[in-house]
Amino acid sequence: METKNNKPRIIISGGGTGGHIFPAVSIANAIKELRPDAEILFVGAEGRMEMQRVPDAGYKIIGLPVAGFDRKHLWKNFAVLVKLARSQWKARSIIKQFRPQVAVGVGGYASGPTLKTAGMMGVPTLIQEQNSYAGVTNKLLAKKACKICVAYEGMEKFFPAEKIIMTGNPVRQNLLGHAVAHEEAVSYFSLNPSKKTILILGGSLGARTINRTLTAGLDVIRQNPDIQFIWQTGKIYIDQVRDAITAATGEAVHHPHINAIPNLYVTDFIKDMAKAYAAADLVISRAGAGSISEFCLLHKPVILVPSPNVAEDHQTKNALALVDKDAAIYVKDAEAEEKLLPAALDTVKDSDKLKELSNNIARLALPDSATVIAKEVLKLIK
Repeated sequence: METKNNKPRIIISGGGTGGHIFPAVSIANAIKELRPDAEILFVGAEGRMEMQRVPDAGYKIIGLPVAGFDRKHLWKNFAVLVKLARSQWKARSIIKQFRPQVAVGVGGYASGPTLKTAGMMGVPTLIQEQNSYAGVTNKLLAKKACKICVAYEGMEKFFPAEKIIMTGNPVRQNLLGHAVAHEEAVSYFSLNPSKKTILILGGSLGARTINRTLTAGLDVIRQNPDIQFIWQTGKIYIDQVRDAITAATGEAVHHPHINAIPNLYVTDFIKDMAKAYAAADLVISRAGAGSISEFCLLHKPVILVPSPNVAEDHQTKNALALVDKDAAIYVKDAEAEEKLLPAALDTVKDSDKLKELSNNIARLALPDSATVIAKEVLKLIK
């Protein structure tokens, strides 16, 4: 380890979605707790969510002109390759100027060129693979990486076994540490604490299939007044949902929070996720790795509807890793409109099933992931 007067200098790279940004910021915060003198620089992708979210969390970020490969139209990739070359060149100058002692990659477009360049320049690297199925970028970076932090068993089929550390995925810190009472949480959403509550998460942007299924199922929701629903639609879908509720009820509804149907609370974005989770007896969600880690830590019974539009179909693999242990219920995206609401209503009414799901998912939780990863990062400083 370094002497105290030598501040640790660390680059953290990645982003693209909230699923990559929350863990990256959690790791940075954990490093700061262990070493308040640490200097941390983020490297993201220009125009993506991290360019705003990371400064909001109090860290400096530099963007690379990087873009994802177009797997459907290969001829469009010439521009992507040019951007990749420019990104590697820019990453090189960032590393030269900042002189990091270690570089951390959390996945997302920017982590590829940043970590590849860091490795070539002799900077020790650590990668964090969130999913049960490793992405292309991380498989390539693993050859040079010193340490690979994972959240699922069996990752030696993608990575060298001697580099793997089972750490789990860091989650949003504001979810842990302060328990919210169930009654208080349900009341916060203007619902009845004595009724069972289902939380539907459409992701920060929205999950089309889940939103379509619920829009089509408004009558089913109204026919089950003893079950309540908290529905986060995502920004893209809120207007369609609002129009559908107006059509179903004959009442004009106004943004942002809709309670035109008494047992249904609708919003585009839930700021206080701790309250939403505390209110929920059952959750319906996509199968992103970060979300799954949250359900494990909070012991939440969940129905997973994996998104079919992600690389290597990794969400289905994430979901099945839980289903194999009876720790979640799985509904295929293609079958959601027919099966999702009936499955949710059956499950939420079955207290034994809820208890079983909760107990089994709790066993998969890995707490303190951010701190465990932060310690590994600091160990790599020569």
